[in-house]
Amino acid sequence: MTGRPGQPIRVLVVEDDPVAADAHVMYVGRVPGFVAVGKAHTGAQARRVLDRTPVDLLLLDLHLPDVHGLQLARSLRAAGHHADVIAVTSARDLAVVREGVSLGVVQYVLKPFTFATLRDRLVRYAEFRAAAGEASGQDEVDRALAALRAPGPAALPKGLSGPTLERVSTALRDAPEGLTATGVAEAVGISRITARRYLEHLVDSGCAARRPQYGTVGRPELQYRWVSGP
Repeated sequence: MTGRPGQPIRVLVVEDDPVAADAHVMYVGRVPGFVAVGKAHTGAQARRVLDRTPVDLLLLDLHLPDVHGLQLARSLRAAGHHADVIAVTSARDLAVVREGVSLGVVQYVLKPFTFATLRDRLVRYAEFRAAAGEASGQDEVDRALAALRAPGPAALPKGLSGPTLERVSTALRDAPEGLTATGVAEAVGISRITARRYLEHLVDSGCAARRPQYGTVGRPELQYRWVSGP
């Protein structure tokens, strides 16, 4: 982590899905005090960018096609790169979380996530990073570390639940060709109207995309496709 008072925090987005990478670059650009200096779709690309571009923070997908994200982080530390890491992943293995702490992973953002969730993590990281000088005591040290901890999970829109959102997300991730609201409703066991609400939430969050499905009689039904990585 390098100190550059008054300068934007430089972020490298490392994400194998091109659509998700573009979305994450856009998200970073919408947070004051941060600038995306590049994107990489593999670990090898990330290393090349880091060798030529100053980077303060990696927004790192753990499931890359050529290397696991934590292996990449470990190799970067060995090579002398000291950028902090916010891991972006659908993995929920707490052993992976513990391993990441020792490698400079300061935050984890679980997919699917909204812009508000990422913005909160980035703002908290900026607060942590801004702490400088000598602490006056234990309380000040605790406050600096507490800046990295979110107060709790981001609230979902009224009427939506986390477990059902996860089931809808899984159904969509498991269907690379995409699904309609009817297809999701059948896969998850909920009504078509309810499925549509969850799918629209995923679109608004940048995790899914929609397009009309033509070739049917009457008004075409929308088809949804997961775009935010595995």
